[in-house]
Amino acid sequence: MPEDPTPKFPSFPKIDRRELHRNEEHFKHVFRDQIAEAAGIIEVLISLVVLVALIIATIPLLGWLPGLFVEGNGYDIEEFLSHALAIVIGVEFIKMLAKHSPGSSLEVLLYAIARHMVVGHNSAAENLISMAAIALIFVIRKFWFIPSFGSSAEKKGEGHDQTPPEEDDPEFTYC
Repeated sequence: MPEDPTPKFPSFPKIDRRELHRNEEHFKHVFRDQIAEAAGIIEVLISLVVLVALIIATIPLLGWLPGLFVEGNGYDIEEFLSHALAIVIGVEFIKMLAKHSPGSSLEVLLYAIARHMVVGHNSAAENLISMAAIALIFVIRKFWFIPSFGSSAEKKGEGHDQTPPEEDDPEFTYC
C-alpha cells in the first residue's frame, strides 16, 4: 500500500483554557513571591550598609566627647548634638526597615522633627509647626494607632507599640 503523501504532525494534547489560566496564575504567583523575596534581601542589605555607615559615623562622635568638657564651646555642643541625633535617626530608620510597623515609622518622623527643632536655628513659626507635628504624632499613636497593623513581634508583646499603660494598669489614674 502506498504511503500517504501528507506529512504527519505530532498530535498535542488539547489544553483547556481553564487549565491554561490556572497554570498562568500559578507561575505569576511564584514569580511575585520570588520578586518579593529578592526585594526583602535587598532591603536587608541596604539596612546592613546603613548600619556600617552609622558605626563609622560614631567614631568621630566619640572623638569629640573629650573636647566638650574642656572647651565648653556652644558651637561644639551644637555640632555634637547634630551628629548624635543624625545617628539616632539612622538607627530608628534601620529599626523601621526591620520591623515594618507603623509605630516604627512614627518614631522615625518623631526623631527627625525633634532633631530639626533641637539643632536648627528656626523661627518661632517653624518651631510652632514642629511642635504641632510632634503633638499630631502623639495623637496618632494614642488614638488612631491600631496594633493589628504592627508586626508579629508587637502582637506577641515584644514590641513597644502596645496599648497605653493606663489600659494595662488598673491602679493608673489620670491627674
